[in-house]
Amino acid sequence: MKSWRLLRTVLALGFALAGLTSFGAAQAADPLPSWNDGETKQAIISFVEKTTKEGASDFVPPEQRIATFDNDGNLWAEKPIYFQLLYVIDKVKELAPQHPEWKQQEPFASILNGDPKKALEGGKPALMQLVAATHSGMTGEEFQQSVKKWLATARHPETSKPYTEMIYQPMLELLSYLRANGYKTFIVSGGGIDFLRAFAETTYGIPPEQVVGSSLKAKYEMRGDKPAIVKLPEVDLIDDKAGKPVGIYQNIGRRPIFASGNSDGDFEMLQWTTAGRGPRFGLLLHHTDAEREWSYDRKSHVGQLNKALDVASKEGWTVVDMKNDWKVIFPWGDRQGTPRQ
Repeated sequence: MKSWRLLRTVLALGFALAGLTSFGAAQAADPLPSWNDGETKQAIISFVEKTTKEGASDFVPPEQRIATFDNDGNLWAEKPIYFQLLYVIDKVKELAPQHPEWKQQEPFASILNGDPKKALEGGKPALMQLVAATHSGMTGEEFQQSVKKWLATARHPETSKPYTEMIYQPMLELLSYLRANGYKTFIVSGGGIDFLRAFAETTYGIPPEQVVGSSLKAKYEMRGDKPAIVKLPEVDLIDDKAGKPVGIYQNIGRRPIFASGNSDGDFEMLQWTTAGRGPRFGLLLHHTDAEREWSYDRKSHVGQLNKALDVASKEGWTVVDMKNDWKVIFPWGDRQGTPRQ
């Protein structure tokens, strides 16, 4: 009887190991399982293979394997409006009792009246005024705690999901695939650098030192008997459009060989990346899936994609058709409530 039990145990272990081996082989055979087979997926895999195969003519040393990713609309969703702006709106409402003058002062008055669209009619100056009022005066640690607290409770207005779950499963796989092949992945976003650093590591596996974003100036001061870095109400860098290559130059110090974005705000980053010598890859995500996510491009008030889409073919950039190239959108399913298969 004991021999029979031993035999069953051995057989069970054997089948379990065989299953794990098959699963591991399947994963190794398909590093991007949420991407449909086709030209887009194959272009990515071919690029990674040729740049990481020692002895190949397109081999790139590990220290030069830099990949940059926009965040809004590229790693996580950006509809109905940028998520950081939703944080700003909530902070304006929270701080309003301390600033009675805001009831008659734009852009704060429109925020408090429930009209964020009108509040942003003032363009970047209005946005930076809101950011300065809600982000400055805090230490870096205080600001990050504020963002983390908000992310823990805030929910997307359409899906009711936490914002850190409004992330794209195929892009998570791409980040992991690149890192598994010796690439260092960076976020290069128009969003605030400190806002992004509050969640990038736990959400994407990208540590804070590999985040480049728009920033306010800061100063060192003593608060009581403790030293602190305090955010000032002055713009240091707008990491958008032509500011993105500048941000990469100042913060990374190497030109990327792989860049991924989804809007005209990423045009210069893609252009600068792919203009370098040697193998280069530009990836442009096109939001084409109105059922599972949102369909938008040229006339969108966020993530407008016009110029970059027009020149993508000429520049040799690979365009991701979200509807046709992705099997799933979010790790949990899609916007209509269909769970992930």
